[in-house]
Amino acid sequence: MQETFEIIIPTLFGIEAIVSKELYRLGYDVTRVENGRVTFVGDYDAVCRANIWLRCGERVLIKVGEFKAETPDELYEGVKALEWERFIDRSDAFPVKGRTTRSKLASDRNSQIMIKKAIADRLGEEYGITWLPEDGVTYQIQFTIIDDIVTLMIDTTGPALHKRGYRAQSNIAPLRETIAAAMVFLSFWKFEYPFSDPFCGSGTIPIEAAMFKRNIAPGLRRRFAFMDFPQIPDSMVRDVINEARSEVHENIRPEIFASDIDPEAVKLTAQNAEKAGVGDFINTFVKDARKIRFTRPMGTIITNPPYGERLSDIESCKKLYRDIGRNFSELNRWSYYILTSHEEFEKEFGRPADKRRKLYNGMLKCCLYQYYGAAPGKKKAR
Repeated sequence: MQETFEIIIPTLFGIEAIVSKELYRLGYDVTRVENGRVTFVGDYDAVCRANIWLRCGERVLIKVGEFKAETPDELYEGVKALEWERFIDRSDAFPVKGRTTRSKLASDRNSQIMIKKAIADRLGEEYGITWLPEDGVTYQIQFTIIDDIVTLMIDTTGPALHKRGYRAQSNIAPLRETIAAAMVFLSFWKFEYPFSDPFCGSGTIPIEAAMFKRNIAPGLRRRFAFMDFPQIPDSMVRDVINEARSEVHENIRPEIFASDIDPEAVKLTAQNAEKAGVGDFINTFVKDARKIRFTRPMGTIITNPPYGERLSDIESCKKLYRDIGRNFSELNRWSYYILTSHEEFEKEFGRPADKRRKLYNGMLKCCLYQYYGAAPGKKKAR
């Protein structure tokens, strides 16, 4: 039986509950939910599955320990007391990075140095050596010190989970993949109905929608840090990947439209969709969102229009919202989900949302405005 440990999934603010549901669907019970992180208990198999399957989490971190520290000496002793030899061998590398918030240990850099020293001293004593070459496997150490509580973790992911690998290039204001996936999660889109993103940019939302409906694990096309860990055999990784491949819904062919007024954005979307393996399910075309029409009476729009940061003239932004508000009102049996940081969006759009949800695109506070059409099971928006 494999050993178990606490596993922490950092998230962007506002999607902790979604990540909790993802973990539940993978068969894991969440033990703790905080702002920006979700914790569950698992083993190395869980590390593999969480990295390959999570759409909305940012990383998969093994928790090594947690304690209170208000002084450098307390920090050193607390770190040194942890069993780092459970994970790190005598020749392995263990770089350290992290942050402090609202704590007496206010310096990120000084805390980093102290943690590194404490781990090195512990490993040196355990292995009976005075010099650690650090030329083996890399175990990235992550730490947080929040309100004087120190949490030490090992990163099993490497580049963050939102870096799926399909978006080698993007437009000037890309939407993070984990937020795009969260928007799809929060919608009531059913694959029987068409889906549209009329501000497709680099294609993140339609690509995530296609991967979600086809049940394509987002981590299938990339490498992770854990793949170099000797604790995780290659056979385990192969089994998880092969299982994920076998669970792709080959019989589901969603009808997805991705359009933009910029031809280069449409071209980029098509290229990224091909890299993601969903090019056959996304119809790309050049179209002004203020004039878009559909032959299907029902469907779902999920989009991230410009909201000031991408328009030099804020009045142009407001006019755009007014224009798409009038146009979308003609799609009276469609539902639409619109993400923006513009605080007066509803006023400009011309209608109050049926529901609002605060989300963060990186550090930018946004709101997902949800308008329900006449799709089955949903009350039509007034």
